[in-house]
Formats: sequence, C-alpha cells, structure tokens
Amino acid sequence: MRGRASGPSPLPGAAGRIWRTLGAAFVLLVFVPPLLLLVSGSFTEPGLPPSPTPQLVPDPVSTTGYTEAVELGGLLRASLNSVLVAVVAVPLSVLVASLAGFALARVAPRTTVAVVAATLVALMVPATALLVPRFAIFRALGLTDTLVPLIAPALLGTSPLYVLVYYLAFRALPADLYDACLVEDLSPMRTWWRVALPLVRPVTAALTALTFVLTWSNFLDPLIYVYDRDLFTLPLALRSLSVLDPTNFPVFLAGAVVATVPALLVFVLAQRRFLHHDDDPRGRP
Repeated sequence: MRGRASGPSPLPGAAGRIWRTLGAAFVLLVFVPPLLLLVSGSFTEPGLPPSPTPQLVPDPVSTTGYTEAVELGGLLRASLNSVLVAVVAVPLSVLVASLAGFALARVAPRTTVAVVAATLVALMVPATALLVPRFAIFRALGLTDTLVPLIAPALLGTSPLYVLVYYLAFRALPADLYDACLVEDLSPMRTWWRVALPLVRPVTAALTALTFVLTWSNFLDPLIYVYDRDLFTLPLALRSLSVLDPTNFPVFLAGAVVATVPALLVFVLAQRRFLHHDDDPRGRP
C-alpha cells in the first residue's frame, strides 16, 4: 500500500507557532489558578479551622502537611509504585501503538478498512464493560494483588485510539519516502525505527504525555486489583488521605501536590516539543 503524499501544513511557519502558543496560554489560564490554590492550601498548618475564603498566602506557612502526608498516607512507597508502573507501561504503550499504526499504514487497503472499522467499534465499547471479564482473567492467572494488571494493557497499546493516531501520522508521510526505503533494501522494522518514527516525533510526544497522565492518575484499576497497602499507587494513597477530618485537609492537599507535580512536568516537556517544533518535513527541532 502506498502512503498518502503529505500536503501543506494547515498551520505553516509562524502562524502555526502562534496558534500553538495561544493554545498553551489558554491551558495555563485555565489550570494555573486552581494549581495555585492547591499549593497554597498544602502549606496551611494542619489542625486549624478551614479558612472561610481561599488564601493565596496562608498564615502561618507550614510544611507539616507534607510530612504528615508521607507518614499517614505512605506517599513515598506509593510514589515508587506509580513510577514503576509508568516507567514500564508508558514506553511499552507507545512502542506497541506505533508498531501497530505503522503496520496498519503499510498493509493492503481492504485490510486497513477492516481493521480501522474494528478499532472504531472497540473505541465505542465502555471501559466499565470490560472490568468483570478482565478481573476474571487476571484472577484465574493469579495476578490480582500485583502490579501486573496495571501494566498489562500496555501490551495492547493501552487504547485503540493511539493506534489510529499513529496510523494517520504514518499514512500522511510521502509515498516516495517508503519507496526510497524499499530501494535502499530497508526492512519494515528498520523503516519504522530509522525513518518513519523520527518523522512523527510530535505525535509520539503527545501520546507519551497522554499515556503518562492516564497511567499516573489511574484510580479504578488499582482499586480493583491491588489490596496490599505496600502495592498502593498514588491515587489509592490519596484516597486514604481524603477521609481525614476538615482540619487536616492540608495533608490531603499536600499529597495532591506530590501527585500533580510529575504530570505537570510531563505536560511542560510535551509543550516544549510542540512549541519548538517547526514545519521542517524531517521533524527536526
């Protein structure tokens, strides 16, 4: 199957950078005020009555909430578990999705249509409808109360949406590029790794950030599969802090800050890739 020749970018040059900058600024305007209130609340002294109005600068400023969050919620252990799941699941998801998307872009058109249709049908299936059969499978395999069920979806690319996104990205590459790879006698794997994948780095950055955020904030799967407190991930640890009384709410906010910072850093790194990516067809920054 010949890839579709890429046309001119809909947002070329400076216009594309301006719109991307405006989009990032809009996101910051929406999310920065709640983040400021979250951080300021985390530095409030635990045990005091809640303030009737939000305070950007609490009085007095205290870091006791962070100390108690680590001690009461086990955030250190939970953070290590979340990092372990993310370090394995995120690269594996991107790797599998990119391989599947590349293969889908290079097979015969009839096969592509059938697979894309099946993928769209899979996207319409509610995730909750899969909870019972997935739980039954993992329990039969003896994998409940482990971190394996949290990583296993990465073996399927996590979501059919990721495969479709990569398929559209690889399909947009010029057909002559693939023909040149055939002339150079490059295998499909080498074509994917050395030629196609570097040209869709913005797509990879976006899906990596999205996968990390979804994996890092995943609450439902750990709640279903993990029972040992030593295997709790950050969302489960935060749940244990959420039951504290209102005077200790800064402890919960401190835990929320700890859980938010990694996702925020990944978002910032992804935005740098988008904002500094020019329209060079070779995808060089």
